[in-house]
Amino acid sequence: MLQSHPRDLLEVENLSAGFTIDNQFYHAIRDVSLKVKKREVVGVVGESGCGKSVMSLSIMKLLPKENACIVSGEIYLNGLDLTKKTDKQMDEIRGKNISMIFQEPMTALNPVFSIGFQLTEVLFNHLTISKREANERAVALLQQVGISRPDKVLKEYPHQLSGGMRQRVMIAMAIANHPQLLIADEPTTALDVTIQAQILELLTEIQDQKEMAILLITHDLGVVAELCDYVLVMYAGEIIEKTDVERLFYAPKHPYTEALLGSIPKLEQTRHTLDSIPGVVPPLTKLSDIGCRFADRCPKATTDCQCVKPELKENEPGHDVRCLLYDTSYPNKTRVNT
Repeated sequence: MLQSHPRDLLEVENLSAGFTIDNQFYHAIRDVSLKVKKREVVGVVGESGCGKSVMSLSIMKLLPKENACIVSGEIYLNGLDLTKKTDKQMDEIRGKNISMIFQEPMTALNPVFSIGFQLTEVLFNHLTISKREANERAVALLQQVGISRPDKVLKEYPHQLSGGMRQRVMIAMAIANHPQLLIADEPTTALDVTIQAQILELLTEIQDQKEMAILLITHDLGVVAELCDYVLVMYAGEIIEKTDVERLFYAPKHPYTEALLGSIPKLEQTRHTLDSIPGVVPPLTKLSDIGCRFADRCPKATTDCQCVKPELKENEPGHDVRCLLYDTSYPNKTRVNT
């Protein structure tokens, strides 16, 4: 049983992790720090390849052992450092104190076991209950997530369910033991718009009922605007901006955040083409520690941006940004990109 502590529910401090590729180690995330308070929804946004999922798997200590590891940093859940926990201790914590909705339910669910088997297994791992009690709880969980025929669904297999139903099963498994923190990694990926709205509404209802915190990982800024209290923007394995959701949308600081917001379609837009960010996120093997990692794609990049590594600093109370444009120590404002 985790003990109480004056820290926030989740505190990640200077977390760095990465992968070994062809006998060479590459950082996927570097010096990531974040906090999640009780009953708070914190969003993590950025393009694919920015390190969002690696960060979430690092927090859960689920990185593949054969080629990945946490290099440095601390992960506190209710004051306990998860980086110092053994695999057996983490098995007791995962699914009970902290749980996760994985990005793709079709691959996260085991195709050879029934929904009932997989759902009751989560209960048996943390509770001493009979098979009958576990089945009753499983039915209640499926009802709670909006599945209308729970008795039949328990006997079915993942391939027999629609994408939306599989995602609801994943949510049921994640909340089965009333976790304090739920990590939702792209919970609406590959779902149509109507089902996306239903899943988001479901998450909001469950969060209110269970009073749990949510770390929401997404590339959909509309989802962030609807659900989140606080937002972290990631790029190339680093947090480049963090603030509350209102300031992020109405007063973004980092050029990358501005570009993300600018790419959202607008009702009043009359042009036929949408704004986009030129270039792509650099792969792990091409990440540089010299200069700003966004400089090659940034329309506001200066000569200093190419050679000086920016630090994440508080630009104003409650608003941190990693950008030399807001650092008076580097006055060279000659732009290099047009």
